[in-house]
Amino acid sequence: MPSRPYAPVRPLATALLALAALGFGAVPAGAAAPSAEAPAAAAQRNPTTVTVTGTGSASAAPDLAVVSMGVEVTAPTSQKALAAQNTAARALLAAAREQGVAERDARTESLSLSAVYKDDDGASKLTGYRAAQSFALTVRDLAATGRVIQAAMDAAGDAGRVHAVAFDVADKRELRSKARAAAHDDARAKAEQYARLTGRPLGRLVSLSESDGGGPRPMAVPVEAVTKDQGVPVAPGEIEDQVTLTAVYELG
Repeated sequence: MPSRPYAPVRPLATALLALAALGFGAVPAGAAAPSAEAPAAAAQRNPTTVTVTGTGSASAAPDLAVVSMGVEVTAPTSQKALAAQNTAARALLAAAREQGVAERDARTESLSLSAVYKDDDGASKLTGYRAAQSFALTVRDLAATGRVIQAAMDAAGDAGRVHAVAFDVADKRELRSKARAAAHDDARAKAEQYARLTGRPLGRLVSLSESDGGGPRPMAVPVEAVTKDQGVPVAPGEIEDQVTLTAVYELG
């Protein structure tokens, strides 16, 4: 069989074989040199951001009052103390209900019975027992707050006690919503200012988180503020809610 003529190895093939022998891979045909746009692509993957904190508040007139009141009785024996306390407590609650306080709006806060001692020549001497019970009464008609207190105290007699009065709003959702909107606007305005200062356009919102401020809190007022003038109160001030949030924006 006739042999094929010998074909000499071309210089390019020789170079490729030499690179392979040294452990280098061949450069693919048509491979491009590193692009000058690589830094821009990296910037798109890791954009510059600005982090701001926004605060916002909203206020509203209170539409209910929470009255903390109860009875306290001291008697020679625990049985007599409890009996007197129960009688006074029933009278207090009955009077509050006659003034429009619903069953669901009267809640027992505490109930206690304790021994009473006095010092007698360096020795403690038992003198009787103290029985007490306290209630939280929600008055949804603000104008009736003073009347509820007065009627309950009259019914309980000397055993009646008023501990505190606080004004509040029944539905806090609208108040919180307005505070959130104000906090968002505050954060956005700060981010826009930083964008202008750096000469870059403000990009998309990356993240948004809200700090838990606990929500609107009842406003406590002195008892005499709602018991004067025959117990007809004027709701003092407003209930305020505040929201704080943290926002992260991209800078273009």
